Amino acid sequence: MAGQFPESEAARTIRRGVMRWVMEAGWAAVPEVTLVTGRRLDLLCLERGGILTAIEVKSGLADFRADSKWQDYRGYADRFAFAVDREFPLAVLPEDVGVILADAWGAEWLRPPPDHPLSAARRKAMLIRFAMIAGRRLAAPGLPDPEGAS
Repeated sequence: MAGQFPESEAARTIRRGVMRWVMEAGWAAVPEVTLVTGRRLDLLCLERGGILTAIEVKSGLADFRADSKWQDYRGYADRFAFAVDREFPLAVLPEDVGVILADAWGAEWLRPPPDHPLSAARRKAMLIRFAMIAGRRLAAPGLPDPEGAS
């Protein structure tokens, strides 16, 4: 969950805006999703109809250039996008990915991502992973104290 991994203030701000935007759109999102490969995706969003969108937050050019693993995420979602702020040099982003502009209060598509539908088996695995992560995170704060059980 947020705060579990080191994150800059700029990245937190972008993620906050994207999460607000996702919720307003009627989607669900899980931050910091560890994939079966061990790699960690910044946000995995579930849209109506079961579409999965992977979103990588980039706080600046150095953050983007230091990330050589983002292409691995494409195989785990139907769509892939970078979320950046208005100061980000957009020309460095690949043209075959989505681009989301975000600030602390919201976000918007600058360029929607192309669709790359998952196979049925991968979709099922990712939907189960999404549900398990979300369910565990929802339940964890409310776990009863075994010492206080009657």
